Amino acid sequence: MPFAHTVEAVRAWVHGWSVSRGAAEPVPSAWGFTVDVGLPGHVMRHVLHSADEATVYEITKRATTPGVWLKAFVPPETLEPWLAPGWHLAGGSGYLMSAFLPVALTRAPGPNPEGYQMSTWTRAGVTRALVRTVDGAFAARGQIAVTGPTAVVDQVETDPAHQRRGLGRLVMHRLTDAAAEQGATAGVLGATPEGRALYETTGWRVVAPLTGALRGPDPADT
Repeated sequence: MPFAHTVEAVRAWVHGWSVSRGAAEPVPSAWGFTVDVGLPGHVMRHVLHSADEATVYEITKRATTPGVWLKAFVPPETLEPWLAPGWHLAGGSGYLMSAFLPVALTRAPGPNPEGYQMSTWTRAGVTRALVRTVDGAFAARGQIAVTGPTAVVDQVETDPAHQRRGLGRLVMHRLTDAAAEQGATAGVLGATPEGRALYETTGWRVVAPLTGALRGPDPADT
């Protein structure tokens, strides 16, 4: 595995995610990081690399403003009873995953599938890949933020009408190659259960479970 400890992988993920989303610099603490995000429904987030019942309850008891998120690297059934009143699980269960870059793919993707075209661009340390149909309709996308020797893959998605055509795999290959070209040697990402299946076929491995919680209404965690 690229990271000797989960704490190292979490640190890399938090800093890369913040760059990818244009959020504030993560503020460290004994239990993890706090990040100002500044979006409606996602004002800020606490990311706990060391989660226990007392710490989670204290943080969630103090945070009474809607739109505050908490991310912890424990299963949902562990996190839920630790939350203070007014909090609930949100964003679905997931996984923190990592890989060495460039990823040694078990099945290298071929050229763009017929009927699709891909464009990529890099700005402020973030490379984005966009796949469209030949008539310009959205099909798939993803982005990767490089922060020194590590890179964080983020917001990979394929339109349901274009799934099972290898587009997600193509996007991942393009992004991780771009990060390796910029000097990154290790990658990390947060995956849904569905995304995990894709990423494992492209050389990624699970580091820890990843569970989210929210104070207030439950908007999409995007």
